[in-house]
Amino acid sequence: MKLSQVALQLYTLRDFCKTAADVAATARKVREIGYTAVQISGVGPVPEAELVAIFKGEGLTICATHEDARRILDEPDAMIERLQKLGTTLTAYPYPAGIDFDNPAHLDELLRKLEAAGARFRAAGLTLGYHNHANEFYRPAGGPCFLERVYAETSAEHIVAELDTYWVQRGGGDVVDWVRRMKGRMPFIHLKDYKVNAAGEPTFCEIGAGTLPFARIISEAEAGGCEWFIVEQDTCPGDPFVSVRQSYDYIRAHLAT
Repeated sequence: MKLSQVALQLYTLRDFCKTAADVAATARKVREIGYTAVQISGVGPVPEAELVAIFKGEGLTICATHEDARRILDEPDAMIERLQKLGTTLTAYPYPAGIDFDNPAHLDELLRKLEAAGARFRAAGLTLGYHNHANEFYRPAGGPCFLERVYAETSAEHIVAELDTYWVQRGGGDVVDWVRRMKGRMPFIHLKDYKVNAAGEPTFCEIGAGTLPFARIISEAEAGGCEWFIVEQDTCPGDPFVSVRQSYDYIRAHLAT
């Protein structure tokens, strides 16, 4: 993994991305830390052209986005137009909002809509991924978990993986095994560390501050053709800019080649 493949998921800095002025100030800090690419998510209602100008001006590539889950499924053409304006080809369905994992009809309908939306994206030269949380590892009636169904019941040409390392671990999955299973189908991955706090509760933390075997994860992801390694931390113990710097510094010192 080269440092040029390491990106930052802006959701981590969402409280500092509400306006165009906020985004510009944040982009400057992100580039100063060392990141050269970002994934857009959690950003306020800033026009696409303005976002492109801001990030280009700071030397930051927009490598991917997250878009509204409902609009991806029900308004894929609008989301395709947004990606085209942003000049990026990758996005992900971010979260299965409103899905009852005990309702087979809900799951079947989501799979059908994902496949249909993914086909629309592919026809436009774009790629739709699926971003997991822990929910997808629930096994109703002892059957396959939903994440297994996503990749078994959609086409690899239409739906790719954006595995989230923290949420795979939180859901009870083996992160290295899941990365290996997604070989050839995972152009981007969320690098997010995991630890247990003093109360025994799962906690987000900076890369290298937790328990996940990132050297093995990255090696398997590289072998599988992963293009973007995207740092994300849903919540931070203090200043999130300090956390994203700590993660970048650890990656630069211990994981990048």
